[in-house]
Amino acid sequence: GAPRLPLRRRLAVAGAVAGAAAAGWLYLRHEKERRRRALRLEQLRRLALGQGDFQLRDTGGAARSKADFLGRWVLLYFGFTHCPDVCPEELQKLSRAVELLERDPALPPLQPLFVTVDPERDDAAALARYLRDFHPRLVGLTGTAEQVRAAAAAFRVYVSAGPRDADGDYVVDHSVLTFLVDPDGILRDCYGRSRTAEEVARSVRAHMDAYEPLPA
Repeated sequence: GAPRLPLRRRLAVAGAVAGAAAAGWLYLRHEKERRRRALRLEQLRRLALGQGDFQLRDTGGAARSKADFLGRWVLLYFGFTHCPDVCPEELQKLSRAVELLERDPALPPLQPLFVTVDPERDDAAALARYLRDFHPRLVGLTGTAEQVRAAAAAFRVYVSAGPRDADGDYVVDHSVLTFLVDPDGILRDCYGRSRTAEEVARSVRAHMDAYEPLPA
């Protein structure tokens, strides 16, 4: 039969084949992840989630629109200050995710935003008091009932005020989602209640790493 290669040569060839196979597997894995992200982004674009502008005011009374936050990554949550437990939990999680990302100075800036779905009770003063318990850079936004409805609609956020009790108090039912918007103003992802702060931070970092600005 054909002469056998020396053992050292055979091991070298086997190592080269295994190395090539591992490199090929890593490439395919990377390509699959890249395609998955591209498909996810395209799906979000087609749904036009978050593509609409908003006209609101911050706790200092300054007018704010989506254009004010272009050039920065944004984590945005819709809620209300009278929310008994869900909103505080989600804002604590959002704040924690921002803190985790802030530990890496190489990452681009990230702006946390809170938009009220209860403008009747959540004026600028109420928002300012409420947000003191969360991240120091968390910006609160409110506006007229029509402006708030338009902002929620732009992100397909469900909002429905419940019946008032004897004291005139009520609860607002709303979608519990945190939205990630990229520096171009395009919605990149959204996170539900089941996601931890660590998971949100990892996802945001992955989107930042994969980000390519839209052509001018």
